[in-house]
Amino acid sequence: MANRYGEAALLAARQGGNPIDAWESALEQLYPTSPAARKKGSARGAFLGLCEEGLVKAIPPGSYKAARDHKALAVRAANLLLEGTQRWSLSTLWRAVADGSYRKEDCHMDIVFALWKNGLIETGPSVKEPR
Repeated sequence: MANRYGEAALLAARQGGNPIDAWESALEQLYPTSPAARKKGSARGAFLGLCEEGLVKAIPPGSYKAARDHKALAVRAANLLLEGTQRWSLSTLWRAVADGSYRKEDCHMDIVFALWKNGLIETGPSVKEPR
């Protein structure tokens, strides 16, 4: 089972439609009494960034106002999973995408893994790079 942000990503992806509205709806369900949890920028940026790049099944690529740095981390992680060259854990995947950065993992990998493990990350003939 994914953590709550991973669950939010699953709910939003399965809801389809506008990913911004779907994300907000999922967070309202999971965090009804916590406005701070609903506003977590890293989680939102990771999910919407994957959507922007067309990496989430049933959500068309587009401009969903994802924060660039959170998007880049999530897209890099999805690309590594799509390559399929090794088995990843949350921590090893984070180390690979953070590339020695000072950042601490902040639910990016939970979102990517939740979507990946539930077959909601698009696979295609080529690995996509962030726009």
